[in-house]
Amino acid sequence: MHKKSELEAMSQEELIDIAKNLGIPSPNEGDRMGLIYQIIDEESILSASQKATTTKTPRKRVRVSKKETDRVYSASQGNGENFDMKKKEAARDNKEEATELKNEKTTPVISPELADLPVEAIVEKEISDNTIENNAEALSAPAPKKRGRKSKAEKAALEAAAKLAEEQATVLSDKAKQLPVMDEPITDVPLEILQDIPAQSAETIDDVTEAEVPEITEKTESVAPSTENFFSADENDFVVVEDIPIIPTEPAMDETYMTYPSQQPDITSHGLPDTYSYEAAENAPEKEIVLPKGTEPTYDFGDILTGEGVLEIMQDGYGFLRSSDYNYLSSPDDIYVSTSQIKLFGLKTGDVVEGPVRPPKPGEKYFPLIRVTKINGCAPSDVRDRVPFEHLTPLFPDEKFKLCKGHNDNLSTRIVDLFAPIGKGQRALLVAQPKTGKTILMKDIANAIAANHPEAYLIMLLIDERPEEVTDMARTVNAEVIASTFDEPAERHVKIAGIVLEKAKRMVECGHDVVIFLDSITRLARAYNTVSPASGKVLSGGVDANALHKPKRFFGAARNIENGGSLTIIATALIDTGSKMDEVIFEEFKGTGNMELQLDRSLSNKRIFPAVNIVASSTRRDDLLHDKQTLDRMWVLRKILADMNPIEAMTFLKDRIEPTKNNEEFLMSMNS
Repeated sequence: MHKKSELEAMSQEELIDIAKNLGIPSPNEGDRMGLIYQIIDEESILSASQKATTTKTPRKRVRVSKKETDRVYSASQGNGENFDMKKKEAARDNKEEATELKNEKTTPVISPELADLPVEAIVEKEISDNTIENNAEALSAPAPKKRGRKSKAEKAALEAAAKLAEEQATVLSDKAKQLPVMDEPITDVPLEILQDIPAQSAETIDDVTEAEVPEITEKTESVAPSTENFFSADENDFVVVEDIPIIPTEPAMDETYMTYPSQQPDITSHGLPDTYSYEAAENAPEKEIVLPKGTEPTYDFGDILTGEGVLEIMQDGYGFLRSSDYNYLSSPDDIYVSTSQIKLFGLKTGDVVEGPVRPPKPGEKYFPLIRVTKINGCAPSDVRDRVPFEHLTPLFPDEKFKLCKGHNDNLSTRIVDLFAPIGKGQRALLVAQPKTGKTILMKDIANAIAANHPEAYLIMLLIDERPEEVTDMARTVNAEVIASTFDEPAERHVKIAGIVLEKAKRMVECGHDVVIFLDSITRLARAYNTVSPASGKVLSGGVDANALHKPKRFFGAARNIENGGSLTIIATALIDTGSKMDEVIFEEFKGTGNMELQLDRSLSNKRIFPAVNIVASSTRRDDLLHDKQTLDRMWVLRKILADMNPIEAMTFLKDRIEPTKNNEEFLMSMNS
């Protein structure tokens, strides 16, 4: 019988010849596929008819042993025992025994009871038995014996029966001497012959079967119902569940073994039964899998690889740890955090999460987080029950950032430390005109805080800045620099500012002191104004009424927390840029800060730095930051400088503060 692929490979002439040989009356010579299907149909019909003619009525068989062992082979190296061959030999011997027993059945057998009777009585009994077998009605009423002399036919039959009985008795005695003891189980004997076999019951046959094939029964119970031992078989002893020839094989000594923790073997490629349980396979212990030659096993890193990043939770519940190297935006270094981990540890957007990660498996895109070891530098158990940032109690700053070390201090930081002190939780605003040195001043303040307060975490957030300033800031300031240059879209400015603010809030919730230097809040408000939907209420300068809410929320997050922790924001605001929008934005933020440091363009034009307008710069509630002696002397100094313009005041102050070593020495020199 041909297959479809074989017929498709043949030529048209060969197909027509096959169709004629099969006797197809009208083959489709023009339609090639139709002709192929006709040939396949005709061959199927012929095959079915041949099977129907050769099919015989199956005889009844007595179940003496399990049939599941017929297709099992057991082999060790090149020496194997083929149970199918053994079964066929046993069947052949049983068939010969059955034939002999059948021949004995057809020959009259003299029973021990009739051995002492005369020949005439034996013949009469045989005739009556034959009559009973041939006539069913005679079973209940056997015919009575006739009286009188017997006919010649009856006498001849009696003589033949007597002679036959003598020969049969001789044959039986010889057979009894030559007949061997049955060592093999009887499996192919018909039912009627088994009924005539005396006293050797099924128990004897079962005993012989159990003694004959103990190894098959053991293999069947341990291998056939379950597939657990299939993958853990030793290389010197294997079990195959398909009919294949026994071929001597050499052990593979150079195969590499590797255990995959969560990857189940491909059971469809091993010919397992259809009743294989996938749930049992998932719950089964891990098994060794033999990798093909040339495949390198995946190295188990364990807890060697650790990842850290700022968590950003997506709308679907899962999240990613963003890297500061990419300004907290999407990147290839993102680490996947599952929904269950987020719920278990109570994580929020902005949390700094640290923990071991593993390499992605085939089909995975990101490195998944295995477990959480630290959240914002604290233990996960301590962070879980934290109070949200919005529910923390804000206070006035009562602890000052020391900007001076006492020797070799920068003049800018010494002046700021005296006239506009910065406390933990300060909301400071640096009001500056263009080219007044606000970036340099902010850099000096950041380095002073980093040097004197290592416990504070500094973030330099540059929005809409020049790229070269970003590079300079990253190289000269001891702080984390997050930037979005002016060539980036407004959406990027807004996203970076939002995630930096969330990170600062989460750290404050855990009791840390965070300082954010924002340059500049005016450009950030411009970006929010660009991306915000139009509300219909437009202020002068084109500022949307609702656009300033989010930058105000950013700036208003600065506060000093009652029981520890603070968020300090030092932001720059641009004025006198010629833009009406900048003036409106500055007016909105003017009264929100609790510390204001103004820079004067006239001072920078004369190259007097720092270009600080001393009279206009001050800090609210500076009495909480200065001691009483310093506060009294500063009152006297401010009264003296109040009548001077910015240039005279800064010149007077520089002439007297530069000769002194530190601010304490300067304040002591005021009496002289």
